[in-house]
Amino acid sequence: MFISNISSERYWDIRKPMPPIQINTNINVVGMEKKQDETLEVPYVLSIAYNPSIAQIGIKGNAYVSGEKSEVDKIIKDFEQKKPPAQIIIQSISNVVFVESVIISRILNIPPPIPLPQIPEAGTKPPNIKAHGRDYSL
Repeated sequence: MFISNISSERYWDIRKPMPPIQINTNINVVGMEKKQDETLEVPYVLSIAYNPSIAQIGIKGNAYVSGEKSEVDKIIKDFEQKKPPAQIIIQSISNVVFVESVIISRILNIPPPIPLPQIPEAGTKPPNIKAHGRDYSL
């Protein structure tokens, strides 16, 4: 995974209080190319837009995918048939670019583009929300 371009800008005056915002994120896989060593090069673009327009962040780069020949062939075939990219590719790209975007947001002094965990106040019981999937509670 490589990042080749980062662009970001804060538009909101640093002296003004931050208004309530909405953050829109978009990851696009803009191509897929099979290399001679049976790997895939997957260029991507991450766009983060704040509403109201307080800032923007853009990250471009390439992910490199390797695996069994049959898996690589299936991924490229699905892409050529205009099917969505494999979930593992999107997840791998997301893991890298969202960490970087949080660092960029800190530098610009803007809210991070991912929700931060909420810590309940001392003495309050967290809501009893049952997560989907396996229950690991004791």
